[in-house]
Amino acid sequence: MENRKIIIGSRGSDLALWQANYVLRKVQKLGLTAEIKIIVTKGDAIQDLSFDKLEGKGFFTKEIEDALINKEIDLAVHSHKDLPTTSPEGLIIAAVSEREDPAELVLIRKESIDNGLKFSFKKNAVVGTSSARRKSQLLAFRGDVKIEDLRGNVPTRIQKLRDKKYDAIMLANAGVERLKIDLSEFKVLRLDPKEFIPAPAQGVLGLQIREDDHELFQYIHKLTSEKVESTIGIERKILNLFDGGCQLPLGVYCIKEDNKFKVWTSKSESWDAMPKRIYRESFTADGFAQKIVDQLNTVKPVSVLITRDLNEDSFFKKTLEGNGYKVEGISFIETKMIKIEKLPLTDWVFFASSNAVDHFFSQNPELKPKVKFGVIGKSTEFSLKKHNRNAAFVGSVNDTKVVGKKFAKSVGSETVLFPQAKGGLRTIQQQFEDSSKLTDLAVYETVKKENAALPEADVLVFTSPSNVESFFEKTKIKAGQKVIAIGASTEKKLKQFGAEDCVLPVSFDEVGLAEAVFGI
Repeated sequence: MENRKIIIGSRGSDLALWQANYVLRKVQKLGLTAEIKIIVTKGDAIQDLSFDKLEGKGFFTKEIEDALINKEIDLAVHSHKDLPTTSPEGLIIAAVSEREDPAELVLIRKESIDNGLKFSFKKNAVVGTSSARRKSQLLAFRGDVKIEDLRGNVPTRIQKLRDKKYDAIMLANAGVERLKIDLSEFKVLRLDPKEFIPAPAQGVLGLQIREDDHELFQYIHKLTSEKVESTIGIERKILNLFDGGCQLPLGVYCIKEDNKFKVWTSKSESWDAMPKRIYRESFTADGFAQKIVDQLNTVKPVSVLITRDLNEDSFFKKTLEGNGYKVEGISFIETKMIKIEKLPLTDWVFFASSNAVDHFFSQNPELKPKVKFGVIGKSTEFSLKKHNRNAAFVGSVNDTKVVGKKFAKSVGSETVLFPQAKGGLRTIQQQFEDSSKLTDLAVYETVKKENAALPEADVLVFTSPSNVESFFEKTKIKAGQKVIAIGASTEKKLKQFGAEDCVLPVSFDEVGLAEAVFGI
């Protein structure tokens, strides 16, 4: 290889050239001589059509792969998510890079912000994206938005937002991070990839060579990340089994944690159809992708009762009903405000539920000017934003004891107020070694509804221990009914009533609950 110069093929966009130069430096560190050759692809040349109107697959890869086959280049650098799942005959992926953050970003013009709404852009906002996957998931969360196609490289897309052609746009965080773009003029929101699921292999580079170039393979394969290779292998296998390209409304996100593969999948029939979502985990990759695809392909709509009042914007309601399920949302309890008689001025205020947030702020409490807020769970954080407050600490609802310990560490020696339900569990408070600076404040109480309806359902979704108690006062679980519990305390209460076989969602919010129903 000493006398051979490696020609690296790349698209000509700023991001593609960043990626090509990143690989160029890696190749040079291996002791090879290399240079970059720019190749224009169909996706670059045709800018007046949305992706769904372009025929075939590989809009951004085919011309580069042709150059590789024709020996005009030796190494192709691709955004792995753009690659079809099978390489053309004679080509192979020699290495995959480390993964940049695979999350999506929402960029919002300052005048279009509404922190009280999901994703923080105003009602009926015009949102720019040409991705069928993004469109499908976005409409499931925010059916009011108007989606307009958005083409061009990353700086061009951002300039279109700057020119007020959109209220907000969606981009892959990886591209923005790599280009180090200043986004200070916009509100920037990173979306959790477990909630808004990215494209298979998003954030990863695929390094492609000719299959018979064995000498180059020995060098390039040294650049591969085996951990990333194993997780995106599952993501891309699911894409392959659906026979999909980059415009299939499919999101797949896989991580390896606790020696298990954990996979979140969102699949729609079209960009304007409600997605099916499931979560699965496995200790082995063998056959795992096929199991996920089979489950998505055999989803059988049933009737569902959830013990919570649902509005028309409910993600849980929209995604299930959009796929043929019958959904009833009926709470068997209601909350009543408890008047605040005396409010201590503390350094922190911590909320464990949306009800606590709403009943606390409905009384216009006087707080320290620089008081900090802590919450548990995304829904509680969202409720706090509706009251124009931001959380300095957000804990996961999956293990409240762990959250309590982390919060106690964040607080240190400062004082904390806990607005809560009368007779609340106090799990967070119990994790503090010194309770002298903690104050509990009951701001609401839970009472049972006397005349709550009780429709028949195949699946019962319980959202609180109080709802469990109220339900079992009226009836019991029938043979064949499936039961989902929103969290550990609800599961514990169900077991007290003899319901042993409960399903717990991976996240204790409407998204996780919907995934649990689809997965039954």
